[in-house]
Amino acid sequence: MGALLKRDILIAIRSGGGALTGVLFFLVVVILFPFAIGPDTGTLARLGPAILWIGALLASLLGLDRLFAQDREDGSLDLIVMQAHPMALTIFVKAAAHWLVTGLPLVLAAPLFGIMLNMEPIAIAATVTTLAIGTPAIAFIGTVGAAVSVKLPRGGLLISVLVLPLVIPVLIFGVAATIGALEEPAPFTAPFLLLCAVTLFTAVLGPLAAGYMLRHSAD
Repeated sequence: MGALLKRDILIAIRSGGGALTGVLFFLVVVILFPFAIGPDTGTLARLGPAILWIGALLASLLGLDRLFAQDREDGSLDLIVMQAHPMALTIFVKAAAHWLVTGLPLVLAAPLFGIMLNMEPIAIAATVTTLAIGTPAIAFIGTVGAAVSVKLPRGGLLISVLVLPLVIPVLIFGVAATIGALEEPAPFTAPFLLLCAVTLFTAVLGPLAAGYMLRHSAD
């Protein structure tokens, strides 16, 4: 599993464009929102956590079509399906590698974008924390969409259509936890724990469902 994790990270880095494209798309979303809602710094600071979460969520969907595409092109996907190791564990490692290359740069870029939106330090810290906990769930859910569309020549749009409704709870709990850290009456612990639960749940169910779909498509 360690060799597979290293292999997928190296392939993603050598292919290029994954992390940079996601961060640039994230930046574009952050820049466009002030044009839409106005230059008022108070409004931007208040809406900043939601803006960062929406931008990170949409940017996380960009590279999901490449999750199994490279393996299918070089024939290693058939070997992965036929291997003796648990299929779900293999997909879990591939999803983790995908998050390290595409999701982690978004989390690291969030503080800078938070400053651009005039967010307070506590708001930036809460947003980064929830993004670090919630974005892996997007990768685990994305494995299911990538497995469903692995044989389609242009499955990127289909993956987004399939995955986007499923990641809405991650967005809701992430934004709610961030707002709870800023506003006294709003709770922080409950939505944050629910966000952690969603990530843990998808970490188990996502690879299992994706493994079933890959075996079914191989048959």
